[in-house]
Amino acid sequence: MAMGYLHIEIEVSQKSKKPGHPSGDVVKILRTEQHTTLILCDGLGSGVRANIFAEMAASRLNELLGTGFSLRKAFTNTVVTMEDAKRADLPYSAITIIRVLNDGLTTILSYETPLPVFLSGKTAYPLKGRIYNNGTAFITEINCVLNRGEGILAVTDGVTQAGIGKSFTHGWEVGGLTAHLNHLLKKGESFKHLPDLVRDEAVTHWGEKQGDDVTVALGFARKGRIVNVFTGPPADPSQDDEAFESFFANSGVKIICGASTAKIAARFLNKPLSVNEDFSDTITPPDYEIEGVDLVTEGAVTLNQVYNIWDEDSRKLDADNPVTVLYSLVTAADRINFFIGSAKNPASDDISFAQMGILGREKIIPLIIARLKEEGKLVVEKRY
Repeated sequence: MAMGYLHIEIEVSQKSKKPGHPSGDVVKILRTEQHTTLILCDGLGSGVRANIFAEMAASRLNELLGTGFSLRKAFTNTVVTMEDAKRADLPYSAITIIRVLNDGLTTILSYETPLPVFLSGKTAYPLKGRIYNNGTAFITEINCVLNRGEGILAVTDGVTQAGIGKSFTHGWEVGGLTAHLNHLLKKGESFKHLPDLVRDEAVTHWGEKQGDDVTVALGFARKGRIVNVFTGPPADPSQDDEAFESFFANSGVKIICGASTAKIAARFLNKPLSVNEDFSDTITPPDYEIEGVDLVTEGAVTLNQVYNIWDEDSRKLDADNPVTVLYSLVTAADRINFFIGSAKNPASDDISFAQMGILGREKIIPLIIARLKEEGKLVVEKRY
């Protein structure tokens, strides 16, 4: 059950050393049902070559984590690769990885990068960790808890070394960054704007000639917005009650897509199902009403129309149209739980569906999920 989902909002701000050239700093964000992971890699030097090696380091970490390696083992393995590259006089990447579990428990691992700064209320302070040697390099590990309204800001050394030998003997350093963050927070600046403000300040300290790529990444915790979508009846009708019990036990907005699915939900809730007779449209099917459900729509046609309006100007859309409402709800959510029934819909085999370009549920749902993930949403699928 997704009660009290803690969402980690991530804001990133960058400025390349040379305008028009790729940054040698790379940021990756991974979201799963259990945690949010931020990877920040700083390739040696700047430009295309640095970008390629930072991408390689980030991709290797991502691949190891995806194949079941623990966070520490994946990080250590990647650091060994970086040290081998360094000894062979090849480009390598400095790395910071931050993982926040759903309860806020946070692990940060750092290899040759500035240590992150913790933000709480109107106060910022540098985090301190345990330094250990993995046999080839020194790694810093930090453990803390991120509560709602708190954040962690990580930077590359293009920020902490800003102004080195000019405004500052040793650069802006973490101390200067922290002091500036405290100044901004006391002024009332929101967390969301901090990365851009820190980036601009670092670039100012560099002066006319920016000495390195500048990257600022901030993850902050807030209450997550959850939407639950049930579409399609379970393949086995004996699973109906179990599926809808799970669906209604979840916190967040409840949406049902599909007339057959709505009938099962109405029976489960012992509530009447009624069509919205006030809605009239030549293209979009009407919505329905069931007490206890926030939105009930038709299935395949409505889902196809949601996918088709994805990149349209919102000013063109009718706010009262079920397609617009469904689109607005799922795209405003941080986490979307899809309950997908596998029962075959005979209507989807009708040649008229193909003639009108209407994809069946088994094809349109993966396309919608892919778009949501592209926008950084956490999508959880349950199939029945």
